Amino acid sequence: MAWQTRDSRIVYDNRWISVREDRVSGPAGDGIYGVVTLKNPAVFVVALDEHDRVCLVTIDRYTTGRSVEVPAGGTDGEDSLLAAQRELREETGLEADEWTPIGTMNALNGVTVAPEHVFLARGLRHAADSADTQAEEGIDEMAWVPFAEALAMVADGRIRDGETVAALAYAGIRLGRFA
Repeated sequence: MAWQTRDSRIVYDNRWISVREDRVSGPAGDGIYGVVTLKNPAVFVVALDEHDRVCLVTIDRYTTGRSVEVPAGGTDGEDSLLAAQRELREETGLEADEWTPIGTMNALNGVTVAPEHVFLARGLRHAADSADTQAEEGIDEMAWVPFAEALAMVADGRIRDGETVAALAYAGIRLGRFA
């Protein structure tokens, strides 16, 4: 049975998200479905240096507390590659010579409309014009972790951010690490 929307209304709206409540008919019958829509897609950057290390940031999230993640953020309506380049610079002070789109995903697709784009960044260098914006981004720490260790961090629970897990998986697939 296909989902059918009987009625829909916005219950909350700000510049980043919209929350609507839909009256629906679906596989389990009639009900109410809450849907969060992100107004702009997000980007995630797996920055890999010449020593096969991934750049990870530790950030204090309001919702979940301390979290180890790849650099990421919203596109704010701009092109996803430009947003990824901006986020890498803002969160790490780095720029990359080589950018490869490696995947597109949907976050929490059971309750959200939240497209996300993942990039592999290589040829890293310190940005000449980067301001120190880590504190205002909420970033406590930046670390270079061997790619294999980043995967071990996923396996043992040190990395719990779902998008970071997925971004590392996309990178691992692209790099042939899961053969």
